[in-house]
Amino acid sequence: MIVVTGATGNVGRPLTQALAKAGEQVTAVSRHAVAMPDGVRHVAADLAEPAILTPALDGAKALFLLLSGDLHAPEARPADIIGLAAASGVRRVVLLSSQGVATRPLGASRVAMRAVEDALRESGLDWAVLRPGGFASNALAWAESIRTQGTAAAPFGDVGVPVIDPADIAEVAAACLLDDRHTGGVYELTGPEVITPRQQAEAIAAALGSPVRFHELTRDEAKATMTRFVPAELADDTLDIISAPNPAELRISPDVERVLGRAPRPFDDWVARNIAVFR
Repeated sequence: MIVVTGATGNVGRPLTQALAKAGEQVTAVSRHAVAMPDGVRHVAADLAEPAILTPALDGAKALFLLLSGDLHAPEARPADIIGLAAASGVRRVVLLSSQGVATRPLGASRVAMRAVEDALRESGLDWAVLRPGGFASNALAWAESIRTQGTAAAPFGDVGVPVIDPADIAEVAAACLLDDRHTGGVYELTGPEVITPRQQAEAIAAALGSPVRFHELTRDEAKATMTRFVPAELADDTLDIISAPNPAELRISPDVERVLGRAPRPFDDWVARNIAVFR
């Protein structure tokens, strides 16, 4: 049995579906109950209280660990989840980390995530670490404004990074959970092309067949929005990257193709699959 945390999110949902389709027994963990694929058990739990995970981990052979925004706060103890998994008999953990652990190692949230990676390496468990860059699905933040006003707002409109389709992250995670060849692997996951926020808005407009006006936010405006959902340290670290990506953050990683045997999906593919939310 495989436990998937963050099972209702942009990575966890397709990962849960992929594992169930592969014939695996899956326990999906999220804060709130939602419809799951046939045969998937759901457990409502908040990872900020790791002990609540104990029933979900009973009998599990592997764990996909996705840390929600609040678990990046300075007072959080996400490494405790790894200890709980080991004590519960889990043999393998695949951790969704961040590209910034390598590219911005001194950022406050990156230091914390590095500590989680180190705890996993020292746990005695089989492990793999996924380090994605920016997510294509961050464009979902525009869904309401595009539907109601035909506008998309973001900072640094003409600064791009190679955003990754969450479905590709999910496929890589499934491979790491199911295939021993990926044990001890650290995979940097990016899309196939650098794309700016303005270009993302243009891609959505093209798929809609109607114009989308782009409004550029200041850094302070963007941070005010982001800190409604994530700690200020994580917001600042993210804004540092998207305002001035360094060469490592602009690099197109070969790791998706190494694991899956195909190139990562471009942003246009993500838009085509999700265009209904913008109509």
